[in-house]
Amino acid sequence: MNLYSQDFKTAATALCNAGRFIDSKGWIQATSGNFSARLADGTIAITTSGKHKGNLQVDDIMLIDADANSLDGKKPSAETGLHTSLYMRFPDVHAILHPHSINAILVSRLFGDEIVLEDYELLKALHGITTHETRITLPIVANDQNIPRLSRVVDDYLDTLTADCYGYIIAGHGLYTWGESIPEALRHLEALDYLFECELRLHGVRKP
Repeated sequence: MNLYSQDFKTAATALCNAGRFIDSKGWIQATSGNFSARLADGTIAITTSGKHKGNLQVDDIMLIDADANSLDGKKPSAETGLHTSLYMRFPDVHAILHPHSINAILVSRLFGDEIVLEDYELLKALHGITTHETRITLPIVANDQNIPRLSRVVDDYLDTLTADCYGYIIAGHGLYTWGESIPEALRHLEALDYLFECELRLHGVRKP
């Protein structure tokens, strides 16, 4: 039996294309980052460990179950548990993107434990937002090589929310954002990175 369904192959191709787009923006370096998509049967297509995300091929995408177990013998990213915990929390989320953009890194250095984005027109690029008269908050959590512990920190924060959350930043590391599809997650990523740059410029921080 072929392990990889057509649903997997479609998602894997879309993740490869997303990687090339993200790389073209300079948001991914060396072998950093990881991307995933949840399939209709509940399994997850996710990037394998140690691959440059701007040069992904379909063979660089692997299949895991909802508990982060490899289903095809390939090695997933060390951060796979951060993806599966988000899928468990958000039934409507079907794509997660985690690049390492310089804007997210600088934001994590400049803003304490959260960044607030308010009254920007581009907030309407985020799912469900229809007016610039909007305020969203993204948490900034301390980096931790212990992924289960880091996942619990994120979960504890998300448990406190009464409004939609569109992502979080791991300090000195990068942004996690998500969506109901890969295109929506990409739209969220592009909008958030732009808004991060707006905030950085307001605070006098310039990219080289």
